[in-house]
Amino acid sequence: MRKAILTPLALSVFLTSTAMAATDIRFTLGWTTQGSDAAMLLALKEGYFEDEGLNVTIDQGEGSGATVTRIMSGTYDAGFGDINAIIQNASTRPDSAPVMVYNMWSNSPFVIVSKKETGIETPADLEGKTLGGSQGTPTTRLLPVLTRINDVDLDAINIDNMAPNLQEPMLIRGDVDGVMVFSITSYFNLLLNRQDPEADFNWLNFGDYGLELYSNGVMVSQELLTENPDAVAGLVRAINRAAIEIGVDHEAGGDAIMAYDNLVNRDIEMQRMQFAYENLILSDENAQLGMGDLDDERLARAIELIVEGYELESTPDVSAIFTREFLPPREERKLTYEAP
Repeated sequence: MRKAILTPLALSVFLTSTAMAATDIRFTLGWTTQGSDAAMLLALKEGYFEDEGLNVTIDQGEGSGATVTRIMSGTYDAGFGDINAIIQNASTRPDSAPVMVYNMWSNSPFVIVSKKETGIETPADLEGKTLGGSQGTPTTRLLPVLTRINDVDLDAINIDNMAPNLQEPMLIRGDVDGVMVFSITSYFNLLLNRQDPEADFNWLNFGDYGLELYSNGVMVSQELLTENPDAVAGLVRAINRAAIEIGVDHEAGGDAIMAYDNLVNRDIEMQRMQFAYENLILSDENAQLGMGDLDDERLARAIELIVEGYELESTPDVSAIFTREFLPPREERKLTYEAP
């Protein structure tokens, strides 16, 4: 009699605990801890992932492009990285390339930075100049596309290949006239080298001269998409909730950054977080579509530019790169940003 009573009870407890078990998601950032990661880190700190039934583990990254390869290897389920790296891999390995489910950077960070005295303000000013770049980065690979679109003679530009950590020091010393970089990285490298990025340097933004590319956002593996779409939707809701909150509460973002990694410089990373919002996230498109979404026609044009710049053999469809299927309603993605 006792066995007959206890068995259903034990079964009920087992089923309840199983239903409540959180879904594990391994998430990789795009680089070492930075202010631009604040939305993911706030969702972690405040338990927004847990609210969605998720157990999210966040690790530092090795580059926004490497986020894609980390997911494709199966080591991670999701991450924060560059949509243009998805395009490259979707062209060559369509069965394993991840998919962007929440676009964050409406504007790309691809720029050429130079000292004001060098006089580089437009693409035409690049002729006769020496540029430093790290081979294989989007900014370097897209230079030929930039020059073609703007009728600039690429052969009249000298290119010095160099490691990323040498770009700003060589620019400061005057060894090169300009460097092909990511704005959100180079701006703060210059600050850390006691330079004034605003007063003493020009920033030639590729997006202002025909290369209206997207950039970083949240991407997930094809396996997670097909096997657990509810988890993907929860992941997106949690990150969106945090991204919207940071727009009006910057200190919450700063607290989350420090909670994740108390060795970073809070002031610098707070500035980097605000830089990301003001220069990469905020846009007319963001105001119209809301956080996380993008324009399909613009993405199609961007895919064509990446195919040209990287000399890819096939052109992926927009649907292979991005899906809005998991976005919360538009009213929940409306960003209000209060400048510090």
